[in-house]
Amino acid sequence: MRLDLYLKTSRLAKRRTVARELCLAGRVLVNGKEGRPGREVHAGDRVTVRYAARTIEVEVLQTPERPGRTPAEEIYRVVADLRTPEQGVEP
Repeated sequence: MRLDLYLKTSRLAKRRTVARELCLAGRVLVNGKEGRPGREVHAGDRVTVRYAARTIEVEVLQTPERPGRTPAEEIYRVVADLRTPEQGVEP
């Protein structure tokens, strides 16, 4: 399955165009390497997505044949979920 479609199907991105933009901006890594929208994703791969205030790393459990039919819990397992500290706020 294509990376952009996987991000959309797994609900890590709201729309496929958003997933594509994240990939093109260099904010998605697959197994530690920059992920392009058309890159194939397979079970066992590690996908890291850097959002504005959060970075999430997931392990791909499966790539469903029909988008939107499989619950997110069956598609990936969260490995790390890091929040980016807000700027200007003292800990």
